Amino acid sequence: MKALVVAAASFGGILLFLLASASANTALFARHYPWLLGLNAGVAVSLLALIAWQLHVMWREHRAQVFGSRLKLRLMLMFGLMAVVPGVLIYAVSVQFVTKSIETWFDVRVEKALEAGLNLGRSALDSLLEDLAAKGQTMALELGERSEAQRRLELNRLREQNGVQSAALFSNSGELLATATGELATLLPAQPTAEQLRRARSEHRYAVIESSGERDLTLRVLVTVLPSGLGTEPRILQLTEPVPSTLAVNADSVQTVYADYQELSLGREGLTRIYAMTLTLTVLLALFAAIALAFVLARRLSAPLSILAEGTQAVAAGDYTPRQAVYSRDELGVLTRSFKQMTSQLDEARRDNERHRAELEAARAYLESILANLSAGVLVFDHRFVLRTVNNGALTILADDFTGLLGEVAAAWPRQQVLGQTICDAFAESDRMEWQEQIELDHPGGLPQILLLRGSQLPAGSHGGYVVVFDDVTRLVAAQRSAAWGEVARRLAHEIKNPLTPIQLSAERLQMKLADRLAGADAEMLARSTQTIITQVQAMKHMVNDFSDYARMPAPNLAAVDLNALVGEVLGLYETSRATIEPQLAANLPPVWGDTTQLRQIIHNLLRNAEDAQEAADSPYISICTRCSENMAEMTVGDRGPGFPAEIIARVFEPYVTTKVRGTGLGLAIVKKIVDEHHGRVRINNRQPVGAEVSILLPLASQPAPRRRASHLSSEA
Repeated sequence: MKALVVAAASFGGILLFLLASASANTALFARHYPWLLGLNAGVAVSLLALIAWQLHVMWREHRAQVFGSRLKLRLMLMFGLMAVVPGVLIYAVSVQFVTKSIETWFDVRVEKALEAGLNLGRSALDSLLEDLAAKGQTMALELGERSEAQRRLELNRLREQNGVQSAALFSNSGELLATATGELATLLPAQPTAEQLRRARSEHRYAVIESSGERDLTLRVLVTVLPSGLGTEPRILQLTEPVPSTLAVNADSVQTVYADYQELSLGREGLTRIYAMTLTLTVLLALFAAIALAFVLARRLSAPLSILAEGTQAVAAGDYTPRQAVYSRDELGVLTRSFKQMTSQLDEARRDNERHRAELEAARAYLESILANLSAGVLVFDHRFVLRTVNNGALTILADDFTGLLGEVAAAWPRQQVLGQTICDAFAESDRMEWQEQIELDHPGGLPQILLLRGSQLPAGSHGGYVVVFDDVTRLVAAQRSAAWGEVARRLAHEIKNPLTPIQLSAERLQMKLADRLAGADAEMLARSTQTIITQVQAMKHMVNDFSDYARMPAPNLAAVDLNALVGEVLGLYETSRATIEPQLAANLPPVWGDTTQLRQIIHNLLRNAEDAQEAADSPYISICTRCSENMAEMTVGDRGPGFPAEIIARVFEPYVTTKVRGTGLGLAIVKKIVDEHHGRVRINNRQPVGAEVSILLPLASQPAPRRRASHLSSEA
């Protein structure tokens, strides 16, 4: 590139010297004019090609969206314009000055006169041509309103009316359709060329002056004839008119004289051209040097700026990789080094941010995992008590998927109204940041659910709000009550059992000592009184034994038990029962984990309770069913008695809660305790319209054996 620039500049300088010498030496100019003109043209073309090649390279980079190409192109254009505008201005002034100077060497009045005559002839021809074109336009409008047949008849009349020598009508393809002429010697008109037809179709009117001989001129006009109706092909009207011979001869004479004058002034034109070429070459050399310098400067300036621009785009896209720096002493070098340092700091800050974000995400995932696997229920509200978050523990405890509750105010929940209103009231009444409360949720036909709620207000730094954590303490409360009643039963049995034996012995001794000393009514009263004492003592002993059984329930010895077989064995003891017992035992019921003795006691207690509930019934009925439910074995005993009263259904498994006149209320309490020791569940329900049912769910033997409890209530007795 540099060698090409040096060679072109050297060759251009030599040519400039030769041109200057030729301009000063007329003889040298006359001998070497063609060669100098050709060499100047060649150098000019070469310089233009070189400039065009440079511009092409930059434009190609711009089209390919090479980074920095726009900046480089803009800088080069700015530098180029700074050289081109003054150069072009000087070039225009110089060319104008040289031209005027050379023109003053010749008598320009003759030339102007010849040009005026030539222009006059051209104006006259143009006037004739325009007049013929106007006539053709008028004829085309009239022909457009006629049909195809009428056009052929009207063509000659219109020609004569407008004073036209020859008129012809052609199709779009150039086929002659009709003709009319004032010369009988010429039957066929001059055929228009394909190019003339094309221009007539596209421009709707075409006019030209043609030479028909050495000095004869003919005016030809082509006009498009547009039909009045739709679907009809337009036609082309051609009018021809010879130019008057006097005007043609005069115009030809003026043109011939003007050509002769131009030949005479050839020397002047050649000199003007050589000076113009010299100036042109000088301007091109200056432009080339300016553009080459602009190209070099643009590359030097755009290199660091391109690095900065590329770096800023990379930073905007999230890439903080340090960029290459330009190590120079100027401000651009300092700027690129500062930018490299900045990107290094940003990259380090991004890595720290990514690390902190990863730690935060890990902590959030850990917290979400804890909340998801937390057995307690968690509800999170915003400052307006709108539910925002609920964990799986809450869904499990409340047996609710919370559809329609998320995003709603707790006080306006369509269900779980008791829970929502309790939470709002507790936060409204509590002056402290935290509170604790226990509530009972009723379940239709079943035992109430006891929840222990703990509420806390979230700090304002975490956008505020409230969090409520709750646990299902139904079993815990039941276990506490069972333990308390067990302790009461143990102490009651201990305190009552001790004096019962002396009382019975004392009554028997009185009977034995005084029976022989009394007679008649006294002896009968003594026997009756002592027997009453002994009977009541036996009843109290039986009650105390029940208390002892409840307080000292032994730990079950779990083994695989066939529940259907055990039910059938117990039903054999009730063959003489006045109640109709209908067993509905599931076929292929899997074995369950259980203690045979305690499970037999459960079945016996449930059947006896069902019989007692139907003492006044005419036809008592008992159903006992077994089936698989929720990966457990379920046994349900139902009757047609009065069912459980609403006032005791919530406490039916507590000791001493009974509706029987002679009952102790320990039957269902013992059943509940045995089932709990077997890691099962008990459900009670009133049937519709009458009756009650008790369902026992026991774990299947196919599941891992339940672990024994660490401590038992019986050990406390």
